Amino acid sequence: MGKRKSRSKPPPKKRKDKLDTVFSCPFCNHGTSVECRIDMKNLIGEVSCRICQESFSTTVTALSEPIDVYSEWIDECERVNALGDDGV
Repeated sequence: MGKRKSRSKPPPKKRKDKLDTVFSCPFCNHGTSVECRIDMKNLIGEVSCRICQESFSTTVTALSEPIDVYSEWIDECERVNALGDDGV
């Protein structure tokens, strides 16, 4: 005769950590001055610095997070800087 199977406990739920919505500015290097807002109604993501008033906006999808919009801003800054270096 075999043993009865014991009930196993369900695996613990993994906590999903929240991602940041406040970042440091690439222009004025002031920490926590860049705020990201996503407007899902109009599918627009906007980041702006409260100190130097720099801003960037882009289109977003339903899966976009604030870090994605900020990363696109950083990538665009690097792209523009690379184009400026090539022209000199």
